[in-house]
Amino acid sequence: MTKKIKVGISTLTESANRFIDAWHKSEQREPVREEELLNFEDIDTLLRVLTPVRWTLLQSLRREGPMSIRSLSKLLERDYKNVHTDVQELMRIGLLTPTKDGLIMVPWDTIIAEVRLAAA
Repeated sequence: MTKKIKVGISTLTESANRFIDAWHKSEQREPVREEELLNFEDIDTLLRVLTPVRWTLLQSLRREGPMSIRSLSKLLERDYKNVHTDVQELMRIGLLTPTKDGLIMVPWDTIIAEVRLAAA
């Protein structure tokens, strides 16, 4: 089964409305579509957190498999401290997770980024 996460922009109100809608459907025993979402409040925040360097980190780690931060920094030919900072931020938002043996991994097969150009 492919694990996907959808990354985008959503106001607090939009997120709350999605939650309320799912809650009401659940109360009525209607099917609720499960989906993993990572929403940012605006495009500036999204781009500040998901930088091109961090996308490269995610792609490399997904391609190579779980590894230590030190191994990842060598693979990326980047300073350990900077890679560590990036890994911590990506773990904080859920795009990276630790393995049982302390390595880091990308738990997603696909990250779908969607940004509306105009209000819906």
